[in-house]
Amino acid sequence: MVTMIGGVITIVSLLVTRMPDGSAPVLPENLTLPEGARAEAVTISKDRMLVVTEDGRLLVYGRDGQFRQEIRLEE
Repeated sequence: MVTMIGGVITIVSLLVTRMPDGSAPVLPENLTLPEGARAEAVTISKDRMLVVTEDGRLLVYGRDGQFRQEIRLEE
Protein backbone atom coordinates (compact mmCIF):
# COMPACT_ATOMS: atom_id res chain seq x y z
CA MET A 1 0.00 0.00 0.00
CA VAL A 2 2.82 2.42 0.86
CA THR A 3 4.53 1.63 -2.46
CA MET A 4 1.33 2.45 -4.38
CA ILE A 5 0.92 5.78 -2.56
CA GLY A 6 4.56 6.60 -3.27
CA GLY A 7 4.07 5.75 -6.94
CA VAL A 8 0.99 7.97 -7.22
CA ILE A 9 2.82 10.86 -5.54
CA THR A 10 5.76 10.40 -7.94
CA ILE A 11 3.53 10.37 -11.02
CA VAL A 12 1.59 13.45 -9.89
CA SER A 13 4.79 15.35 -9.11
CA LEU A 14 6.25 14.45 -12.53
CA LEU A 15 3.08 15.63 -14.27
CA VAL A 16 3.08 18.92 -12.36
CA THR A 17 6.76 19.68 -12.95
CA ARG A 18 6.78 18.62 -16.62
CA MET A 19 3.62 20.47 -17.71
CA PRO A 20 4.24 23.36 -20.10
CA ASP A 21 3.63 26.86 -18.80
CA GLY A 22 0.78 27.40 -21.27
CA SER A 23 2.53 29.95 -23.44
CA ALA A 24 2.31 29.20 -27.15
CA PRO A 25 5.28 29.86 -29.43
CA VAL A 26 5.13 33.25 -31.12
CA LEU A 27 4.77 33.18 -34.90
CA PRO A 28 6.27 36.06 -36.87
CA GLU A 29 3.86 38.63 -38.31
CA ASN A 30 5.35 38.42 -41.83
CA LEU A 31 4.92 34.65 -42.31
CA THR A 32 2.96 34.18 -45.54
CA LEU A 33 2.14 31.01 -47.44
CA PRO A 34 2.24 30.81 -51.24
CA GLU A 35 -0.96 31.56 -53.13
CA GLY A 36 -3.54 28.79 -52.64
CA ALA A 37 -1.50 26.88 -50.03
CA ARG A 38 -3.23 25.73 -46.84
CA ALA A 39 -1.22 24.62 -43.82
CA GLU A 40 -1.81 21.07 -42.65
CA ALA A 41 0.91 20.91 -39.98
CA VAL A 42 3.45 23.30 -38.45
CA THR A 43 6.63 22.40 -36.61
CA ILE A 44 8.75 24.99 -34.84
CA SER A 45 12.38 24.45 -33.91
CA LYS A 46 15.03 26.75 -32.49
CA ASP A 47 16.22 27.97 -35.91
CA ARG A 48 13.35 27.39 -38.34
CA MET A 49 9.67 26.69 -38.91
CA LEU A 50 8.39 23.92 -41.16
CA VAL A 51 4.94 24.04 -42.74
CA VAL A 52 3.42 21.00 -44.45
CA THR A 53 0.71 22.03 -46.90
CA GLU A 54 -2.36 20.07 -47.96
CA ASP A 55 -1.00 19.81 -51.51
CA GLY A 56 2.15 17.93 -50.41
CA ARG A 57 4.79 20.61 -50.01
CA LEU A 58 7.17 21.25 -47.14
CA LEU A 59 7.86 24.96 -46.74
CA VAL A 60 10.90 25.98 -44.70
CA TYR A 61 10.97 29.40 -43.03
CA GLY A 62 13.51 31.06 -40.78
CA ARG A 63 12.38 32.07 -37.29
CA ASP A 64 12.17 35.63 -38.64
CA GLY A 65 9.43 34.51 -41.07
CA GLN A 66 11.58 34.67 -44.20
CA PHE A 67 10.94 31.92 -46.75
CA ARG A 68 13.99 29.63 -47.17
CA GLN A 69 13.09 26.55 -49.19
CA GLU A 70 10.27 24.48 -50.69
CA ILE A 71 10.45 20.69 -50.85
CA ARG A 72 7.96 18.54 -52.78
CA LEU A 73 6.81 15.52 -50.76
CA GLU A 74 6.13 12.29 -52.62
CA GLU A 75 2.95 10.43 -51.84
